[in-house]
Amino acid sequence: MSLPPLVEPATELTVDEVRRYSRHLIIPDVAMDGQKRLKNAKVLCVGAGGLGSPALMYLAAAGVGTLGIVDFDTVDESNLQRQVIHGQSDIGRPKAESAANSIREINPLVNVIIHNEVLTNDNVMEIFADYDLILDGTDNFATRYMVNDAAVLLGKPYVWGSIYRFDGQASVFWAENGPCYRCLYPEPPPPGMVPSCAEGGVLGVLCASIGSIQVTEAIKLLTGTGDPLVGRLMVYDALEMSYRSVKVRKDPNCALCGENPTVTGLIDYDDFCGAVSEEASAAVQGSTITASELKEWLDAGKSIDLIDVREPAEYEIVRIPGSRLLPKGDIVSGAALADLPTDKQAVFYCKAGVRSAEALAAAKAAGLSNAVHVQGGVLAWINQVDPSLPTY
Repeated sequence: MSLPPLVEPATELTVDEVRRYSRHLIIPDVAMDGQKRLKNAKVLCVGAGGLGSPALMYLAAAGVGTLGIVDFDTVDESNLQRQVIHGQSDIGRPKAESAANSIREINPLVNVIIHNEVLTNDNVMEIFADYDLILDGTDNFATRYMVNDAAVLLGKPYVWGSIYRFDGQASVFWAENGPCYRCLYPEPPPPGMVPSCAEGGVLGVLCASIGSIQVTEAIKLLTGTGDPLVGRLMVYDALEMSYRSVKVRKDPNCALCGENPTVTGLIDYDDFCGAVSEEASAAVQGSTITASELKEWLDAGKSIDLIDVREPAEYEIVRIPGSRLLPKGDIVSGAALADLPTDKQAVFYCKAGVRSAEALAAAKAAGLSNAVHVQGGVLAWINQVDPSLPTY
């Protein structure tokens, strides 16, 4: 469905702006009026990572007058494979500042506002209030639900995207004209069921594919052009090179935007989504060791079975010496329970400690009461014991 333009047009374009945006101006559906609306628009991008990088670059190039960036992270070398708004010289810099510099280089006419802070319940409403449209480039469920809820409560549209390995999704959520994110996903998936990009990986160029869809939708909303993805979910499979559109209907029973909402304000999103399951939370109590403690155990020759519960591709990148691979999925499903030790103490580790906690819970349920896991996983081992090993 077509919607009216989200913003009013600016008074005029300067001579420099006419030169810069001439290829937009000769498109009948954009023209002078549409470009003036872009100039007058204020768009906030939540995240300057994989999706935020191409989105911010193309929003700036398109002439969106004010761009806000929310990101508290710093640039890491592992980001550069996909987060193209940052470069080698930006490693260690705040992502928001690095992205802002790139935007100014692309288009000095854009006003950039930096929010170099964690987006929380305490600041999300205040930050969102100053913008016409939100573009969501986050990578975790807790923040996605918070972004959705704040946008619905403020009556603002937001463009959502998600990426994983070779697959991407994009949609426009605007409760006043269609469904919200909760209509599509009423409940978050169980903790540990859906790996993050940091755990499962992502094809770098996939970020550009989905990010460009997000920018296209933002431009359409701001200028009132075309039919935006309100009420539709675009699904992209890079391996099959296929796009398909799935209808998403507004849920009359939605907890937030339904006829009788039960969510009327911001909630505890970490508690709502959960980092690990209740079983895993209980299992790690008193059964957690640090990477330094593991090193002491290994040096002392303690009888342990050190088990890496990550995936084979991760195991090839880096591992703790003396460990063997037994993926978490096989342990949790029960397929690998027979491979767990009965004559030694099992010590589980993963990348950062979440998957090993789930494996620990399954092992304890199977009778390995003395099993433990390594807090912080292989990343903690690298930080505390052997910094020469590569991180990912």
